[in-house]
Amino acid sequence: MKDEARSRKSELAEHLKVSILTLRLQPGVDLDEAHLSEAFGLSRTPLREVFRQLAGEGYLDQRANRSTRVSEMSHTTLRDFFLAAPMVYGAILRLAARNALPDQIDALKDAQRSFCSALQSGSAEDRALANNRFHDVTGQMSGNVYLLPSFNRLLIDHARIGMTFYRPRNAGLTENLSEASRQHDAIIAAIEAGDEAAAAQLAEDHWNLSRDQIELFVMPDALDVPMGVPPLSKPA
Repeated sequence: MKDEARSRKSELAEHLKVSILTLRLQPGVDLDEAHLSEAFGLSRTPLREVFRQLAGEGYLDQRANRSTRVSEMSHTTLRDFFLAAPMVYGAILRLAARNALPDQIDALKDAQRSFCSALQSGSAEDRALANNRFHDVTGQMSGNVYLLPSFNRLLIDHARIGMTFYRPRNAGLTENLSEASRQHDAIIAAIEAGDEAAAAQLAEDHWNLSRDQIELFVMPDALDVPMGVPPLSKPA
């Protein structure tokens, strides 16, 4: 009975993660506890245990005396994302090149094969999830207990705001997807060679590839300051 309950909790957690990453559950939406409890055969206590786990990982927001909701994507959080992502991605890949184990490199190659397959015949959701898996493996490679929580939180929003990147609307954007795949191959090679400098440079190149398109997707019409550039300080 305990094993069955554990399995149902795992299924719920995976369902919520995928739904959030692919925007089936929109940022800020309240979760329907009664529906989820019935759908997964879980009582309130194990249901809320899953909510607490996912809140700790950054997928959900829990508020006192209010329903649990999907984590927000406000202008403030998006600005923080654009400021932090290049630094964190670079540090993660540099450490991945230093610390990667052979079985982790094999896992990264498997993730890349899945990504290539999704590019050929998968949906935008398939592509976003495959890309998320690829970068999740690089985070595991880094082996840094301080950076990894921040990196995992970045991956959640990168998947969500990057959904537009995986729905190319013209030939140029389709070529960006091919370039992203080539960069993944180069990242694997740099990590396998233990080349920290090359891995860090590839992190920057990879970020820049999707940044412009993602920036257009999230840019408020009335905002004059580009995402990732801090506003000028007010005069004293």
